[in-house]
Amino acid sequence: MPIAVDIDVMLAKRKMSVGELAERVGITPANLAVLKNGRAKAVRFSTLAALCEVLECQPGDLLRWESGGAPDATMP
Repeated sequence: MPIAVDIDVMLAKRKMSVGELAERVGITPANLAVLKNGRAKAVRFSTLAALCEVLECQPGDLLRWESGGAPDATMP
């Protein structure tokens, strides 16, 4: 998928653990790991907003488009 997730970068900048972020955002560590590792197929805007609020960042700090990535098989 051509969308890369940079949650690890923001976690390192904020010196925060995955467990702490998951707790403060209100999602399970397992679901955060799916998102963080780029295996998620979607993310709710409410979750993205909560991540940005807790990490004090913009959505573009967490998500970026990479050219040359394999397109999603479900897209025509």
